Formats: sequence, C-alpha cells, structure tokens
Amino acid sequence: MTEQITSLQNPKIKQLLMLQQKSSERRKTGLFVVEGQQELSHCLHAGYKIDTVFFCSALVPDFHAPASVRCFEVSRNVYEKIAYRGSTEGIIAEVRTKNMCLHDLSLGKNPLIVVLERVEKPGNLGAILRSADAAGIDAVIICDPLTDLYNPNLIRSSVGAAFTVPCVTCFSEECIAFLKQRNIKILTAQLQDSHLYYDTDMTCGTAIVMGTEHDGLTDLWRKTADAHIRIPMLGQIDSLNVSVSAAILMFEAVRQRQK
Repeated sequence: MTEQITSLQNPKIKQLLMLQQKSSERRKTGLFVVEGQQELSHCLHAGYKIDTVFFCSALVPDFHAPASVRCFEVSRNVYEKIAYRGSTEGIIAEVRTKNMCLHDLSLGKNPLIVVLERVEKPGNLGAILRSADAAGIDAVIICDPLTDLYNPNLIRSSVGAAFTVPCVTCFSEECIAFLKQRNIKILTAQLQDSHLYYDTDMTCGTAIVMGTEHDGLTDLWRKTADAHIRIPMLGQIDSLNVSVSAAILMFEAVRQRQK
C-alpha cells in the first residue's frame, strides 16, 4: 500500500530535501535525487537502481507504483516544495549512486573524450554533458572536481545526459597516465602558445581538455599536452562560457571524423 504524505515535516520529505541540498548527505547515504519522467527514464536505462519514488497524483493520475520500489504519494503543496521546477510530471525519486572509475570506461579504437579540470559550476557541467551526448562523446572525465556528479543542478541542466554519457572523476595525474597509456592525444584549450582548433587533427584518439573560465588550465596540463588549441576571439571579451567552448570543440571533432 502506498503511503500518503501531506506534511512538509515528514521525515521522508526532510531527507529528500537534505539530499537535494547537501553533497555530504548524498555521500553518507549513497543516494541522490532525480526529478522528472524523462530524466528518470534515462537513469533507469543506464542501470541505476531506484530506492524511493515520490509522486503527486494530481499531476500524474495514471501513475502505477513499481512493486519493488518504496512509493509515497505526496500532496500538491508538498510536491511544490520539493520540486525544482513545475514541469516535471509530478515524479521525484531517490536513486542509488554508482561509483565508476577510469578503468570502468569502455573506449573504442579512436575515442573522443572531454576532460574538465576543476570546473565547478554544476550548470556548466550539465550543459557540457548535454552537448557530449549530442556529439556522441565516448566519455567525460572530471579532474580534481569541485562539485559532485550527483548535484541536482548538474542533473537538471544535463536533461538526463548525466546518465547517457559515461562520466567519471579522478585526479589530473591519474587521468594523464590513463590517456598516455592508451596513446590518446591531449589537446588543451588555451589562449597562449596555441593553434586554431580547426587546424588541429582530431580524427585519432583525442582528449579535449578544458579548465575554468577564470583561471584556465593548470601548468600540469599545459606541459603534458600534445598540442594547444584555441577558438578565435574577434570581439573585446577574451573568453567564452566553458560549456559553449566545449560544444564548439566537440563538434569540430565530429565534423572532422565525418569527412
């Protein structure tokens, strides 16, 4: 029997809010929050296991609770409190985390990888994952992360791509060793001492490495790179949003590989 929740003081609702707000709670419990039917569908397809579902029957009158999952029906006012946006079809779930590492990645002959060093804004990470899905990127590697992969803003802004694109975190030194062992060319995006991105071969195994908008990449990556690439800046501002830059570079690689 599905339990009904009408109070914001219910312990289950308090835990859900904690999972949304605190990375420490997500690490402690091994749970994270997914909101929306589309995102949840991608999550399930990627092999994640649902722990608990909260649904609002006023928004999803035909919802059938899976027999193997704990389900709670919440009132409209409770759902409005726990939902980030109003267009998520009335479903929010607590999902078990999965801990992938570099060596869990399954890469083809000439993989195309995006590496992000210390990119901290969840919205930017989510947007990059969305572009990575569209470009068919083999993996996204987040080095020395300043946010966790299960941050709700990252999942929301990725529109489910957080589950469709293989994504792992690690230290920069580990990532460099991983790429070198597999003869994957390292291309660092930087303004200094660089060539235009469309003059650089990306048809072989390639890792496009990007840093923060404010500080760029550390010297570790600059010195390790096989080539430095840049996007021409023709205006008065000398940088693009990192998610925009990543999308430009990813789709240049796609263009070259489709010749």
